[in-house]
Amino acid sequence: MSLHDDAVLVLKDYEDQAELRQLYLDHLDCHPDGIWKACEAGHLTASALVIDPEREQVLLTLHKKLGMWLQMGGHCEPGDATLAAAALREATEESGIEGLALLPGGPVALDRHPIPVPCHWHLDVQYAALAPGGSVEAISDESLDLRWFDYAQVPDVADESVVRLMERTRSALR
Repeated sequence: MSLHDDAVLVLKDYEDQAELRQLYLDHLDCHPDGIWKACEAGHLTASALVIDPEREQVLLTLHKKLGMWLQMGGHCEPGDATLAAAALREATEESGIEGLALLPGGPVALDRHPIPVPCHWHLDVQYAALAPGGSVEAISDESLDLRWFDYAQVPDVADESVVRLMERTRSALR
């Protein structure tokens, strides 16, 4: 199965955010290359919010290009067999934490946001990942900083998309 086919199946199984989910599906239907960065109409990305083993904090990265505190994530790559694998790869690369485990049940949220030309949109498929006990984070080349935040701190440092992802993740943890 191709990554494109996996993305379609994941989105068809995702039962929330119906209007946005359909927009993603329509995009993939119209753009066979819609999962790749080269698709100028926009492309899917995969991300994961990393949660500490005690489920009390989230790990955010201070993105080097954007200067914003965000969850780990980025573009799909040819070696990614699934969207979940892409999200897990990105989270592992950007957090430096080995042994992350995605929460079961698929994505916890979708978020569509504009990006600079030549592309127009990131259609982010957002997962959540638990860090194993005793794990230690390490800043990647894509980040200016990496920091654990208590849930209550996130609205003070991150934008609404990250806050929404955190809230959906906390619901999924219950």
